[in-house]
Amino acid sequence: MLETIIRMKTADARDALLEPVRKAESEKRGRKAAKEVRQLQLIEATIDSLAKRGYSETTMADVADGAGLSRGIVNFHFESKEKLLIATLQYMYDEYSAHWRNALHKAGDNPADQLQALVAADFDRSICNKRKLAAWCAFWGEAKSRPTYQALSSARDAVYQNIFIDLCTALKQNGGYAYEPQVMALALSAMLEGLWLRLMMGTEDTTRETALQAANEFLSAAFPKHYPRKAASPTKS
Repeated sequence: MLETIIRMKTADARDALLEPVRKAESEKRGRKAAKEVRQLQLIEATIDSLAKRGYSETTMADVADGAGLSRGIVNFHFESKEKLLIATLQYMYDEYSAHWRNALHKAGDNPADQLQALVAADFDRSICNKRKLAAWCAFWGEAKSRPTYQALSSARDAVYQNIFIDLCTALKQNGGYAYEPQVMALALSAMLEGLWLRLMMGTEDTTRETALQAANEFLSAAFPKHYPRKAASPTKS
């Protein structure tokens, strides 16, 4: 009985000593979570401003107003417009990367299914919408003159392009096609980027649905053994 009481008192004493540490860690996690929430609010407001005003007309004040936060908060978290825009571009690339990687994972191990999943993922509403397309367009317009943007874009694009090359290589080996995988992967990427551009421009005959249909037509033309066109239904006489 005495030993039990001693153990209980020891445990209570240990808990009392650890309580300030636990409280400090909890407060630290809370501050970190609050910081991440604020930064995400500002990044989302930056995307909105880019879509509405374009790159050069977006200001820190616009972002603060759009997020419903004080202008001092923007300066506290990002210090400058350039740092805010870099963080926004990083966020958009991270989101896009997570999206296509998830689609690739869900497609399984079949290269044909994987490629079709990647193409379809490019036209998912969560990624392919007027707001985000306009923000991408704003960044692409600045990339040529901004080395930081070029470096970020090149690294991410290279990983994505290599996936396309690997899949085109696998389909060539399986289907006995005559194309060069690197060239076919480049054509595939150019086709997808072109459809995004048409969607950005708001071309009347281009919607997410028609763009995806056009992309699937490309797959059927380039890889006919893997994506055969559906036979047309016979007409009644």
